Amino acid sequence: MTALEPAAPGGTADLAGRPVARIGYGAMQLERSTASHADRLAVLRQAVDGGVNHIDTAQFYGAGVCNGLIREALAPYPDTLVIVTKVGADNDQDGSLVLRQRPEELRAQVEANLSALGVDRLDVVNLRRGDAPPGLIAEGDQIVDIDSQLAELSALRDAGKIGGIGLSHVSADQLRHALPAGIVCVQNGYSVLDRSGEPVLELCREHGVAWVPFFPLGSAFQLGWDVTGNPVVTGIAADLGVTAAQVALAWLLAHHEGTLLIPGTASSAHLAENLAVGDVRLPADAIAALDRIGG
Repeated sequence: MTALEPAAPGGTADLAGRPVARIGYGAMQLERSTASHADRLAVLRQAVDGGVNHIDTAQFYGAGVCNGLIREALAPYPDTLVIVTKVGADNDQDGSLVLRQRPEELRAQVEANLSALGVDRLDVVNLRRGDAPPGLIAEGDQIVDIDSQLAELSALRDAGKIGGIGLSHVSADQLRHALPAGIVCVQNGYSVLDRSGEPVLELCREHGVAWVPFFPLGSAFQLGWDVTGNPVVTGIAADLGVTAAQVALAWLLAHHEGTLLIPGTASSAHLAENLAVGDVRLPADAIAALDRIGG
């Protein structure tokens, strides 16, 4: 690292054979933000200037809004930047989100991401399955076997359009079945309160697959999983002089060394808080207390 290069927030872990900061950036919040166009561009640049080199996005985030912002803010991209995209869903004519699971639809989504981001190769592409809640569930011709999907993505990888293949919203059985295809990461819902994804995490530990938890603070899909309102979390935050969100994210980093976080925000101040999570050190008794509250 030269004097001009920022330290990687949270340290580094491997993603598709490349070292990335363990605290990355999820672009989805840019779609939902009421911040100005200029402020959203500024947050993306602030993230990279702060050492983030792992950005998570998808063409269906805001019907191309997020990818457009990333390209405007950051292209030409630094060599160290890893942009991870997602396929398996798309925007319908009215802009609503719908599943698009068939192999030819996945190929079209890869091409759309390539075009929107202005690149010849996507560093990592995550396949978002639609087998179980929360979120969209596959029906009719959208019920597609995972082997057909992996074959299509593998062909795109062989053609040089994809660097690595990841999975999102999958079970342990699905991950185990897909591992021979060379899976580099898994994105699943997981938090200090919701440990239902633990079997998938254990497989990731065993096989060196990067673990990228989403909904780390809970979500509208997970009623009762309000992490930042949990009294154990807020008590530890008060003791340490940090926010409840920082405690929850720091626990994820401490729980597994292969965890990569992708918190998203369009707020400069909130982004600074997220990047500072790498400096939060949870005492052993705090980690033990947090371990006990998981469901």
